[in-house]
Amino acid sequence: MQDTMKIFDKVKPRNLPRNPWQWHIQDPASQLLTWNKPPKSVLVIKKVRDASLLQPFKELCVFLTEQKNMIVYVEKKVLEDPAIVNDENFGPVKKKFCTFREDFDDISNQIDFIICLGGDGTLLYASSLFQDSVPPVMAFHLGSLGFLTPFSFDNFQTQVTQVIEGNAALVLRSRLKVKVHKEKKNLVQNGVEENGLIVNQQEKDHVKQTKYQVLNEVVIDRGPSSYLSNVDVFLDGHLITTVQGDGVIVSTPTGSTAYAAAAGASMIHPNVPAIMITPICPHSLSFRPIVVPAGVELKIMLSPDARNTAWVSFDGRKRQEVCHGDSISITTSCYPVPSICFRDPVNDWFDSLAECLHWNVRKKQNHFTGDEEEEY
Repeated sequence: MQDTMKIFDKVKPRNLPRNPWQWHIQDPASQLLTWNKPPKSVLVIKKVRDASLLQPFKELCVFLTEQKNMIVYVEKKVLEDPAIVNDENFGPVKKKFCTFREDFDDISNQIDFIICLGGDGTLLYASSLFQDSVPPVMAFHLGSLGFLTPFSFDNFQTQVTQVIEGNAALVLRSRLKVKVHKEKKNLVQNGVEENGLIVNQQEKDHVKQTKYQVLNEVVIDRGPSSYLSNVDVFLDGHLITTVQGDGVIVSTPTGSTAYAAAAGASMIHPNVPAIMITPICPHSLSFRPIVVPAGVELKIMLSPDARNTAWVSFDGRKRQEVCHGDSISITTSCYPVPSICFRDPVNDWFDSLAECLHWNVRKKQNHFTGDEEEEY
């Protein structure tokens, strides 16, 4: 995949400034996608158990295999849908597919680009399949929410052809690199040890420190407990605050329009290099969401005097309990998600704000037509 794709800045480098401290701010619309060689393989991700997506899925796969001669990868559980299994006309196309299973098969170096059919959750799922470099993602809006899916399926043949031919605009959506460290005593409590012996050393190492790549947010909350959560937040080794409330959200700019926005945070364009920290119902009127620079390392732990444990989830998945002594380290990942734009990063983002969140939609005042300004 790395040999096939390259991302470059269409703005030519200028002569070095005389002042070495002068910065050059990159144009958000300057990221373009081109191919070193024509792409040959595509991963098609379809929202599972959604009957409305069967026909678009079939049409897309027929187009890719028969007209574009692409190698199509499809998740095995998608093809187990009875509507696909019993479709005899689709059988010849299905035989050409390469299949894989999540958490079992590594396809990271076999995919040139990805096509998502569904809503925002489908793109989040696509991101979770790649823990290192992510191929460019083309997302069609066929779900309930389409903030991250700018393409309409009505004219998919032309749009897919343009992507295959290259020169598409991109937005590089940063991800969070997360490490969850479990204390050994908590592993014993959770049943990883039996009779004082670790069942499997590899399993022990896997559970002690688990890694995730997160596109939207990491959520630490109080779970089923009736007590407020009480967690300490460290930034580059320094304690910056203790969160007492329902929890805290650590999000990317992409995630700033998701759960963080519902919790009162500002919305940040995905081109802005930042990490957002947003409290969930804090027990303090002065605790406002803050934005910190991308690249800092956050560490979150239960406070020593916390009355209860906490729970953590990653883009809404892999939910697990956090006990005393456990820690969660979060920083900016070096593996962003290259999302293919319908037009460009700026217009696509504001279109999504208007269509999905109805940003600043209001009834306008009537303009003056005569002597109204003299009347009250």
